[in-house]
Amino acid sequence: MDFTYDDEQEALRDAVRGLLGRAYGDFEQRRKTVASEPGFDESLWQRLAEMGVLGLPFAEEDGGMGAGPVEVALVSEELGRVLAPEPFLTSVVLAGGLVAAVGEPEQRAAVLPALAEGSLLPTFAHLEPGSRWSATATAVTATRDDDGDGWRLAGVKEPVPHGARADLLVVSAALPDGGTGLFLVETSAEGLTREGYATHDGGRAARVTFAGTAARPLGEPGTDRTAAIELTWDTARIAACHEALGAMSFALDTTTDYLKSRKQFGVTLNKFQALTFRAADLYVSLELARSVAAWATLVLLDGAESQVGEAAARASLQVSRAGRHIGQEAIQLHGGIGMTAEYSVGHYTSHLTALEHLLGDGRLHLARLAAGVGDHDEVDPLP
Repeated sequence: MDFTYDDEQEALRDAVRGLLGRAYGDFEQRRKTVASEPGFDESLWQRLAEMGVLGLPFAEEDGGMGAGPVEVALVSEELGRVLAPEPFLTSVVLAGGLVAAVGEPEQRAAVLPALAEGSLLPTFAHLEPGSRWSATATAVTATRDDDGDGWRLAGVKEPVPHGARADLLVVSAALPDGGTGLFLVETSAEGLTREGYATHDGGRAARVTFAGTAARPLGEPGTDRTAAIELTWDTARIAACHEALGAMSFALDTTTDYLKSRKQFGVTLNKFQALTFRAADLYVSLELARSVAAWATLVLLDGAESQVGEAAARASLQVSRAGRHIGQEAIQLHGGIGMTAEYSVGHYTSHLTALEHLLGDGRLHLARLAAGVGDHDEVDPLP
């Protein structure tokens, strides 16, 4: 496996890093952005669209850039590095990814070019109260109209990332004949209500209620899309790992800089061997997580769908453990100021926690891996 970036990938990373650095290099700007609605910078979202970032994962015939998981990973890491609140993961990777995967040609033509241009913001309404990261839907049900031509949804989805701002909802729902279908729902549809709120990391989510809301099937009507949801969910998990890597890198750099500058008893903190060892442990956690996330990205790039789930689980588990280690230690090593809202490391830890709970925590991925151990005569970490 080749873990090096080519010239185009490095140019993409530098361009995105430059744009995001100008927008959020000053953490105060990020505070102002998340304090007002819709919780991200719409003008920056448009500049990302003009750069081609929002169309990266989609085929050129669908109005995208025809790039792959490596480019998505590069962008995700840069977003995480500055804690950018823009909904790249949920709108582009998740919602756009599902439309690209199962949508009819006319549905892809209606959604993906507009998403890539920044004029349409879709989101995936899948999580349900009381459920924990299942690929199936139960609380929201889909029924056919009496004439058999249309579909209607009933039930509640929560939390729906950026559900109050979204222009279009991609909704999972239990089908009358079994399985989970996908539907497109206009946010102006009758019988749809949205209650938006801020999340603990400055993001946005909503409680979305469907009461006989008209919906259009995404792809072939009545088809079980559980496998497509699981694959796209795992694709998003790998992208989220890279977003977490960016956040962890910043938290580690900020912590080591603090240890080199803060003085106690007349010397800087990095002169105390115990603190230096703890910082070294953080570096090891970060590099282990980076290695597994890079490997999972290349598994996804190779297109072996049967291996993506296990790769996503391995990467997510390692990143979950690293995120908790680095986030909590960064706060500890900063002393009292690490706990304050005025200092950035606490916000990075909060976002790492939110990322983990959006797509599945470490216990979930450990259980997924443990369930498949019996299938192996031996475990090869790099097959």
